[in-house]
Amino acid sequence: MMDLHTHTFFSDGELVPAELVRRAAVAGYRAMAITDHADKSNIAWLLANIVPVVDELGEANGMQVLAGVELTHVAPAAIADAARLARDHGAELVVVHGETIVEPVMPGTNLAAIKAGVDILSHPGLITPEEVQLAAEMGVCLEITTRKGHSLTNGHVAKLAHKYGAKLVINNDAHGPGDLVAAEQMRRIALGAAMTEEQFLQAQANSRALVARAKG
Repeated sequence: MMDLHTHTFFSDGELVPAELVRRAAVAGYRAMAITDHADKSNIAWLLANIVPVVDELGEANGMQVLAGVELTHVAPAAIADAARLARDHGAELVVVHGETIVEPVMPGTNLAAIKAGVDILSHPGLITPEEVQLAAEMGVCLEITTRKGHSLTNGHVAKLAHKYGAKLVINNDAHGPGDLVAAEQMRRIALGAAMTEEQFLQAQANSRALVARAKG
């Protein structure tokens, strides 16, 4: 079980990185990414605090931990530059806060993130077929989320991803220990989005591939 979209108190999460990793490990997670909310104003600061500790935290808890960011409410025209900046400062995973229907994300964010070749487009809302096709071509993973509100469009995302061959991952968008859902609940949420058992297993394999690429 993996969660490649989590937040600490460096943005709007509840826990210090060490406690978040420990609670995830005890909950049965074997890999995770710390992806606090970021824009150009805090990318360097965030990663300066996270990059030096992730391997130590992972080793102490018997899991792999990635240093990342979630580019959040960044103007579409600035997403590519922000993603490059994050990678230049050591981000092993770049997530973009997609066009969820429960927040006023700028139109064009989904497309800009996909064109920038980020790793994961989180909770992409009513993403278009054309954007899903491009995500499949670019190898950008689309997120099925367990998080309340953002999960309202999971079925739409899963349906288009299946139709056009885009990769899916399943994340919690965890902000606190109560967000680290159990394996069976994660499976049920996937099935509730009309994913098959095979697609659920493939989404987990896609997460493993992202971790392997980052740590390889």
